[in-house]
Amino acid sequence: MEVPCVRVAREDGERTRRALADDDLVAEDYEIIVDDGWLYVPVTDTGAVPPEFSVVDREVPTRSTQTTPTDILGFEPSYARLGDVVIIDEDDADRADEIAAAVVESDLPVETVINRASKVQGELRIRDWDVIAEPDDATQDSPATETVHREYGCEYVLDLAEVYFSPRLATERHRVAEQVSAGEHAFDMFAGVGPFAIPFAKRDAEVVAVDLNEIAIEYLRRNAERNAVADRITAIQGDVRDVAAEYEGWADRIVMNLPHSADEFLDSAVALAGDDCVIHYYDIQHEDDPFGPGLDAIRAAAEPEYDVEVLTEHVVRSYAPHELNVCLDVRLTA
Repeated sequence: MEVPCVRVAREDGERTRRALADDDLVAEDYEIIVDDGWLYVPVTDTGAVPPEFSVVDREVPTRSTQTTPTDILGFEPSYARLGDVVIIDEDDADRADEIAAAVVESDLPVETVINRASKVQGELRIRDWDVIAEPDDATQDSPATETVHREYGCEYVLDLAEVYFSPRLATERHRVAEQVSAGEHAFDMFAGVGPFAIPFAKRDAEVVAVDLNEIAIEYLRRNAERNAVADRITAIQGDVRDVAAEYEGWADRIVMNLPHSADEFLDSAVALAGDDCVIHYYDIQHEDDPFGPGLDAIRAAAEPEYDVEVLTEHVVRSYAPHELNVCLDVRLTA
């Protein structure tokens, strides 16, 4: 079967495989093959492959030794993996139990299966989970819902029951991080466990990261240590509207990833902005005009003190029928 593969010289094969595996990018259903001095490593998400690697389409055999949940169930269940946790979304408790048992019995390297028990809710944007399967050594200090997620060379330890985190935004976070330059002052207004702040700091920016969720800030500090960037990140628990006054005019770059209500914080963002500042503003709008309302809100908050220049209008993903999650990259110039 033809699948996307990273092609690398054979002598660099193991180093490359490990780097891709660290980011959960190796497609485990297919064999890694060698041909004419090249190693071909099948990958799950071409958009998430670091740019230093070459991606090609290649015929590779499927792995015959791995038992999947589909093999056990006789149908293909819908699930997502975050680190060593499998996430399902089933209203039928018996079906959820059946899928969880198959996941644990399969060759997937996971022991924990959780089922969504609520939508994202509250100002901390967390949801309830039903833990259907968990390892025997799960404890209060190391709960079954805690895991380590890897993307683009960064590691994030987090507890899904206590913080908001979306692995589906990995490519978008990387898109923004690639724009960051060494020495920048970057301000993440809704930082979570650090998926923007940490790659920014890895690019030698000085980062201030704020979140209302005290537990998320604790994980952010752990993740800053884990990724060796603690000296470049100031993590603050609190309402960013209260924090902004301490950093007035400080920021060269601002991330506003709170798409349902970022417009309520634009006055604080403008207060944070330096004389030349890029804002990454996330929004959810109807497909007929996905960017107009956000741009109108930014102009209303920033003009006439700043000129507003649109750098990029970017669709991140489909959010709901006829609704899009979008990002406006805009430059404010005093």
